[in-house]
Order: sequence, then C-alpha cells, then structure tokens
Amino acid sequence: MTANDHRSPPPARRAATVLLALAGLALVIVAWALPVHLTSITPAILRQAGAGSPGVAQLGLDLLASEKPGPAALVAETAAALDAPDTARLARELASLHMTHPELTPWGGWDPFLDPLVREAAKAAEPRTASTPVLTFFVTAKARETLRGFLSNSRSPTVLSLLRLRELSDTGRFTPASKAGGQTLDALILLAALLQQGDHPHPTLQRQLRALADQALADQRLGALEPVCFDLLALGRRLDWIQLSTLLSLTPDTATLRGLAEQLRAHPEQTALVFTLAVANDSAAPLVTYLQTQGDAAIDDLRLALGSGRDAVRLLLRRQVPVNRQPATPAPPAFVVFSLLQPKAALAAKYLGWFLGAFLLLRALDRAALGSERREDATTRPHLVSGALALLLAGIFVAATEPSLVKPRPLPAPKLSFAVPVLGSLTEPDTLTRQPATFAMDINTLLSISFFASLQIAMYLVCLAKIRQIGRGDLPPLVKLRLMENEENLFDGGLYVGIGGTATALVLQVLGVIEPNLLAAYSSNLFGICCVALVKIRHVRPFKNRLILEGQAAIVAAGLAPKAP
Repeated sequence: MTANDHRSPPPARRAATVLLALAGLALVIVAWALPVHLTSITPAILRQAGAGSPGVAQLGLDLLASEKPGPAALVAETAAALDAPDTARLARELASLHMTHPELTPWGGWDPFLDPLVREAAKAAEPRTASTPVLTFFVTAKARETLRGFLSNSRSPTVLSLLRLRELSDTGRFTPASKAGGQTLDALILLAALLQQGDHPHPTLQRQLRALADQALADQRLGALEPVCFDLLALGRRLDWIQLSTLLSLTPDTATLRGLAEQLRAHPEQTALVFTLAVANDSAAPLVTYLQTQGDAAIDDLRLALGSGRDAVRLLLRRQVPVNRQPATPAPPAFVVFSLLQPKAALAAKYLGWFLGAFLLLRALDRAALGSERREDATTRPHLVSGALALLLAGIFVAATEPSLVKPRPLPAPKLSFAVPVLGSLTEPDTLTRQPATFAMDINTLLSISFFASLQIAMYLVCLAKIRQIGRGDLPPLVKLRLMENEENLFDGGLYVGIGGTATALVLQVLGVIEPNLLAAYSSNLFGICCVALVKIRHVRPFKNRLILEGQAAIVAAGLAPKAP
C-alpha cells in the first residue's frame, strides 16, 4: 500500500465522521436545553410550577375574605412592589373594608380576646385609624393591669405559668416586670399569655413556650425564655395583632421565631415580603432556613418565585436551592415540564447527553483530523482517551452551569458582639488565626479556567491538523519522519501558550487589572502540560513509530538494507 492510497479517506468514512459530529452536536444542544441543575433551579421551572396557582394579589383577597385586613395590607404592599396582577382590585377592596369597618384597622382584624385592650384603647382622645403595632397598646399601666385581670381567670395552665413569670427577679438583660422600668418585660409576658389564650401560636410552639415557662419558674430565672422575649419584642413592634397572630400560627418552633425576628431586625423594609412568603408557603420554617443558608441573593430569588405564583414559592423552599440566573437557551415547554416532574431523570439525561455528545464530537474530530493514516489498534486505545476527554469536558460543562456548586457557602447572619483586638505573636502559635483551606471557586475563576482550556484545545487541534497534513503528503516515510521532527516546536506549542497565559495573568494581577487569583493563572500552565503530553504520547509517538517501521520496510524492499558480516 502506497502513500497515495491514504491521501483521502473513503466516502463511507467521511459520512460516518459527519454523522458522529451531527449526533454529538445534537446531544450537546439537547443537554444544554434541559432547564435542570444539580444545585440550583431555573426561572423557567419556577414559572411552570407557579402557573395556575394563586398569585400575590389573590393571597391578599383570600385574607380579606377571612376578615383579616391587617395581613391583607402587608400582602397588598408586596403585590404593589411586584406589580402583580389584580393589585388594584386588592387595594380597592382593602380601602372599602377600612371605610366600612374602621374599628378593625388598628388591630388588623377582629379577635374576641382583644376586648380588654379594645376598651382601653377606646378611651384614647384620638382613636387610631391605621394599622398599629400591637405592643403600642401595652404602653399604659392601666391597659396592662386590665389585661392581667382578664388573663388571671384563664383555665389554661400555660397562660397561668406565663403570668407567674412576673415574679422573677433574675431576668437577664430585662428589668424585672414587678420593678420600676420593667414595663417592657411585663408587656411581653402579657403579650405571650394573650397569644396563648387565643390559641394563636403553632401547636409545637405552644408546647415549647410552656416548657420554657415551667423551666424558668423551676429555676427562678428567665433563662432560655429571654431570647424568646426579645423575638416577641422585635415582632410586636412591627406587626399589628392579627398580623402577629397569623405569623405565629405559621411558626412551628422557637428557632424559626428567632430567625424571623433576626431577619426583620436586620431588614425591617422586608417585613411585608417576609410575611407574604410565610403565608404563601403555609409555614415559616423553610423560609427561615432558606434566608439563613442562601445569603444575600435569597430575597431576590424568593421575590422572583413569588412573582411566578404560590406553588413556585413552595417548590423553591422545598428544594432549598438558589435560582440559576445564567443565560440559557430557550427551553421547549416539553423539556420544562419533564424537568419539573422528573428532576432526577432530567438531570441524568442532561449529564449523559453532555458526556455522549462530547465523546462523539471528539471521535469525529479525531477521525477527521487524522483521516485513515492512523491505524486505531489496541495499543492506541483511542476510545478510552476520547472517553476520558469527554468526561473532563462534561465536568467543565457541569462546573460552568452550576455556579453554586463551587460557590462559597454564605456566611451566617451577623450578630451583635464585642471584641477586643489583640495582636498575635509569632512565638505563640496559639494566638495566630488559622484560615482553613477551601476548594471554593467563583464564576470568574471558572471562566478563566475555561478560557485557558479552550486555548489548549485549539492548540491540540492545530497539532492534529499538522500531523494529518504530513501523513497525507505524497512523500517517503523517512521524509515524513524528518518533517515530524521539524515540527517539534509546534508540538511543544501548548507549553508556550500555557506559560504565556500564566505570565500574562500574573502581570495583570500585579497591575490590578484583574483580581488576584493564582488558581486561574496556574491552570493555564497545567493545561499546557496536559495538551503537550496528549499530543506527543498519543499521536506523535505512534505516528513516528509507524513511519520508522514503514521506512525500514521500504529500505528492505529496495535491497538497501546492510548485510550482516
């Protein structure tokens, strides 16, 4: 067989190569179009989940139908901020209810257990006409005395235990309720007892409050009940009676209560939104968990879900993942429904499509670049190498489309504390701060690594094209061998590109053009080493070996082989 026989691959081989490339490209496109992710969720899935479920304004209308104008007012504020449909209708009905029943507005609705406070508030010179934080009505000593007399006739053991907390003298940061300046703790004790009398808190929260009250009475100190009082203080200063009782009915434990209070203390402007989200989800516990684990982007993600409908909020809080806001190809409706109903199957199909698509494209590229010159025998194992490269590319795809997978976990919400700065001593290692190692990377690092990897892939393709050009030339094997040796600098080009990328990145970091990131810089050098090793070990060495054997065979056939002495 001569060199002319290998000048171009047969038509059948070219057709197979084209089919491989088309199949690989189709699989990659299908995988990319599936709107499903491992550690995040796409807006398309949220819109599909929320389709047909009640919107924000409808939640407010439902609350109005239940004669709860206070909660409906917070929902209406959220609906106006989101520019939700039917917001104008909700505002009209809310205004109509305020006009026809103005006595309900300060309290946010009606509750028969409010009679003592309502009678005291009616004696005020100027009646209140707007939603009023409930603790405002506990300011006067007369109002607290009247309410205490009303609650003392309760048959609830929890209510009676809470009232006895007024006798405690060890109350931590609070002034004892029975002493001068103890109006705050006195009001909070009465507020908790009144909520319990009306059976408003979640049943689990009620049991926890009773256990904490009994423990405080047994220890004769407020103890673990002190943080709960601070949490009630934060909520009671911002919510009217019906708003507070509605929120506590969705709060299953003291940990959730603390999370809500911390969120509203840190971001009081989010009160209406947080309340609406808790109502939409019918529970505040997943909401608090999401706010505590997802960082600053949590509110924006929840706002996006709330704009899509009630079921979108429930889906987001159930999965506890951030919203993936990366640009994506438009997903067909069937893909969105499949990803929503079968997320695990869709995720498996996505990753498998990436891997198989990359594998088929690499095989097509390999066949097109080398043609029929390279014999794919058992020693070269091209399928294994292509599979390894496809797995690597699939991993890069996953990392590029999953920013939260390698994103640092958000820090816990800051808490007030006092610290005295102390210098560490090099002679005392225990005084030094240790920073644990982390594998977390941001999206800019991933983009830099992907850019350097793309450069090396391009260099790899150039080397393959040069080998193919030499292999298809109408020249003797030994001449081709010399030409291959002449291209050694090209085959080492991956190292030059890698070193150049690292040096350029370091210089730009020193000049302040880009943020310092040694991982992104040195990845260029690493990719260059991998590219050169792949070219020389997989392609150059087997091709040279074949040329040497063919050249020796040609010499023997020509009778020019040296004779043995």
